[in-house]
Amino acid sequence: MTDKAITALQKTLGADNVLSTPEAMAPYLQERRGRFTGHRVAAVLTPGSTAEVAAAVQQCGTLQLNVIPQGGNTGLCGGAAALSDDPHSVIVSLERLNKIRVLDAENFTLTAEAGCRLSALQDAAAAADRLFPLSYAAERDCQIGGNLATNAGGMNVLHYGNARELALGLEVVLADGQIWHGLTGLRKDNSGYDLRDLFIGSEGTLGIITAATLKLFPALRCQATAIIGLADMADAVRLFAHLRQASGDTITSAEVMSRQALGFAVDYAPDCHDPLPAPHAWYLLIELGSSAAAVDLSKRLERALAVASDAGDYRVARSADEAADFWRLRNSIPGAQKGAGASIKNDISVPISTLPAFIEAASAAIEDRCEGVRLCPFGHIGDGNLHFNLSQPENMSAETFLARWEELAGVVNDIVMRHQGSFAAEHGVGQLKPDEVSRLKDSVELSLMRAIKTALDPEGRLNPGKVIPP
Repeated sequence: MTDKAITALQKTLGADNVLSTPEAMAPYLQERRGRFTGHRVAAVLTPGSTAEVAAAVQQCGTLQLNVIPQGGNTGLCGGAAALSDDPHSVIVSLERLNKIRVLDAENFTLTAEAGCRLSALQDAAAAADRLFPLSYAAERDCQIGGNLATNAGGMNVLHYGNARELALGLEVVLADGQIWHGLTGLRKDNSGYDLRDLFIGSEGTLGIITAATLKLFPALRCQATAIIGLADMADAVRLFAHLRQASGDTITSAEVMSRQALGFAVDYAPDCHDPLPAPHAWYLLIELGSSAAAVDLSKRLERALAVASDAGDYRVARSADEAADFWRLRNSIPGAQKGAGASIKNDISVPISTLPAFIEAASAAIEDRCEGVRLCPFGHIGDGNLHFNLSQPENMSAETFLARWEELAGVVNDIVMRHQGSFAAEHGVGQLKPDEVSRLKDSVELSLMRAIKTALDPEGRLNPGKVIPP
């Protein structure tokens, strides 16, 4: 990019908010997983308001620059990273748009700018005796704009839904720099097309989310947590269904972990210990929650487990610290897996009832294709989302194993589709999976996606190369 273009952007945003040296840009070029790193862009822009985002996007149009929107840069599929060294692209970071504009406790809504960290929204809701339930491991680093752009899931989807279900309205900067003022606290509005849902999950390819009005819920007054050891996934599915019914549908989180996954946490993560006296092939982590203070959920959970034919060895947490120990095991798995070497990540979903058949078929296929591979499945049984991760064989180098990413992920994805599932459950598509979109999506669906992209971004300047296959 020419000095003239840099000067024009500095005039629009201020010199301090146009970063163009390698040192200044470096923090914005490091994707968390490490798979998409080292690619440079012409500049990183850090606008401080929606109006400045709009002005920057309009200026980039004049300069014929592509725009890569970026939130907390915690994504796992390269959606906010550059495709390659690209002098014709800029990153637009939303980090300075970090204000909570309105918290309406009586309407159970909160309006926040895109750069607000998820944990800050959780804290603000709690201070008003409300709950914002979106929660996952990166919540202290991720930003709500990125959460919405990827339709983030996490631990509480079973009870509260994905990010999509938690948003009532959006403010969005369009590809030509116009602003759609779609913020609303209404639960009912059938006055036109639901434009909001076009932008949620679109990974910044249709517009840049700059603010959102979000749903709040009553604060939880009591919780109960248990971990159960099981022989197989079929037992986990049956027990989950029983507990959901027997608990009065108060389950807020339901997580499943294979022995390999939990073992990695015990072996490589600090303060992680086996939760039960003997090892089990699978573990089910269940949490109940209620806004009613008088409910004894621990007794309810104990009674439900006592009569369950599939529940063998289990522990119900007797304190918040014990519950935190159970959750530490689950939350430590992604980081702990690094201790076992390189890993190939598969973020898939299938109907809950088909999880056992999927696990059996995918495990057999991968073990047949890659001798010695260590299967590390874990995830959100409550919504059918499994992280069917693969750790490198002990006798294979990391480089050799990772070179087989597309091959082995393709094997998993083919089996996912045979089970009426999705190969991109909660981490998005980014630049990791557009080829799979092209290979596995219905042709009519692909045509509709391309038509929407062309209508909203006719020049293809918003986050090119992401989501939509070439």
